[in-house]
Amino acid sequence: MDFDQPPVVGVEVDRERGLDPDAWPMTVPAVAQLAREGLELSPFVTFLVGENGSGKSTIVEAVAAAYGLSPEGGSAQGHFSTRATESPLGASLRLQRGLGAARWGFFLRAETMHSWYTYSEQTGRDLPPDQPVPPSYHEMSHGESFLEVLRTRFDSPGFYCLDEPEAALSFSSTLALIGSLGRIVESGGQVLCATHSPVLAAMPGATILEVGEWGMRRTTWEELELVQHWKAYLDAPGRYLRHVLD
Repeated sequence: MDFDQPPVVGVEVDRERGLDPDAWPMTVPAVAQLAREGLELSPFVTFLVGENGSGKSTIVEAVAAAYGLSPEGGSAQGHFSTRATESPLGASLRLQRGLGAARWGFFLRAETMHSWYTYSEQTGRDLPPDQPVPPSYHEMSHGESFLEVLRTRFDSPGFYCLDEPEAALSFSSTLALIGSLGRIVESGGQVLCATHSPVLAAMPGATILEVGEWGMRRTTWEELELVQHWKAYLDAPGRYLRHVLD
């Protein structure tokens, strides 16, 4: 029996929990495919890449919630909620957990990190065990606070979910994020990340799933529509801006 497994081997939808196939989020092609086929996760890094509304963030949020992480960001040790807007998908997922894998996890969700900072500072919860005093995230720049979370919370084996973490990061800070993800993998951790960043998606060894009207399909960095558009835009931005401004 293999005890050297990642925290999450696979994800499937429990059909007995009754998600309406004609209602959101089952009407999203990627979610419908997940319900039909399940999803096997890389033991290292899996990127979901796609347009707004393609379902990538919905899937990452649901997997994080099914793992026991706070759906608005944070770990399993500190749940907070400003307004419950998560889809019912998380409650309908079944995770195949790895035998002997670490149970620690953290969900970095770009759109709710401001609220998590307040929760963390006010309660002192969801902090590293050797950090009795919460850091003053609100006194840092947006990008610096993200990097501080990466430094203090992404430092041990476990399951890490990220939803568009590049939102607050510069080019060089995005490269630093890749370094952080690399250290997680080296320590035996696992990553599931939704992103719009061609820089982040270029991480060597990562599995890339392109999400769109077709559902989910495995692809390479070079074949991503995102990468092709960025290359074309940087080569001749006027060709794009001419249509936008006209």
